[in-house]
Amino acid sequence: MRTSAGLLLFRRTDAGVEVLLGHMGGPFFARRDAGAWTVPKGEYVPEEEPAWEAARREFQEELGLAPPDGDAVPLGEVRQSGGKLVTVWAVEADLDPATVVPGTFRMEWPPRSGRQQEFPELDRVAWFPVERAREVIVTAQATFLDRLAEHSP
Repeated sequence: MRTSAGLLLFRRTDAGVEVLLGHMGGPFFARRDAGAWTVPKGEYVPEEEPAWEAARREFQEELGLAPPDGDAVPLGEVRQSGGKLVTVWAVEADLDPATVVPGTFRMEWPPRSGRQQEFPELDRVAWFPVERAREVIVTAQATFLDRLAEHSP
């Protein structure tokens, strides 16, 4: 089973709570908005290390920034449609999306061309009011928004 861990940053504004999401990079998501935004996260091997440490490491790999300090609110786990089990913690912090330096991945593109191209893991990072986030986030991950609201940040 594939497992992934991540950090959902949130901040309080005059307009309410906002969350930080990343738009998945690469050609498959280039023209998509709904369902193409995700909690910054990455895969880990369950036996490898605690999920919390993986979430912090993957945040740094995905965004190129140190994970923020702060109280971590465990938001539990969800199983995405592809079967991946995702575990997330919420941390209250502010971050300027312009400072993000995303990690990259390589894949054959176009398909069956034999050419390897490099793409950013996340091609954009932005703050969203929770209700707008619900419209663009990977469907299964919307549960994390509900759980964040239950903790009444």
